[in-house]
Amino acid sequence: MSEDTIFARIVRGEIPADIVYQDDLVTAFRDIAPQAPTHVLVVPNRIIPTAADIGADDEAVVGRMVRVAAQIAAAEGIAEDGYRLMINCRDHGGQEVYHLHLHLLGGRPLGPMLAR
Repeated sequence: MSEDTIFARIVRGEIPADIVYQDDLVTAFRDIAPQAPTHVLVVPNRIIPTAADIGADDEAVVGRMVRVAAQIAAAEGIAEDGYRLMINCRDHGGQEVYHLHLHLLGGRPLGPMLAR
């Protein structure tokens, strides 16, 4: 796995993105291929490759990711109707970029979690 990712380059401002939130721990930006009317990715500013790589020292950043997602959901007007938070892990989980990221999806009924 690379020491650098496309998400790390977005965090550093090297690649343009529609950033909706950034602080010292996390950055949130709109997905370039949205799967719902609201589709925002929340990433740690420091690369954590997968959910399986989250360590005890990462609890604050992972908690911040979830809190920021909830704040964005409220700002986007989707909190009351509901939304989905999703983290994919490795190949079988559908992870495409090996930089931990939380998908915030909402703005319409999302249906079942998995295709039947």
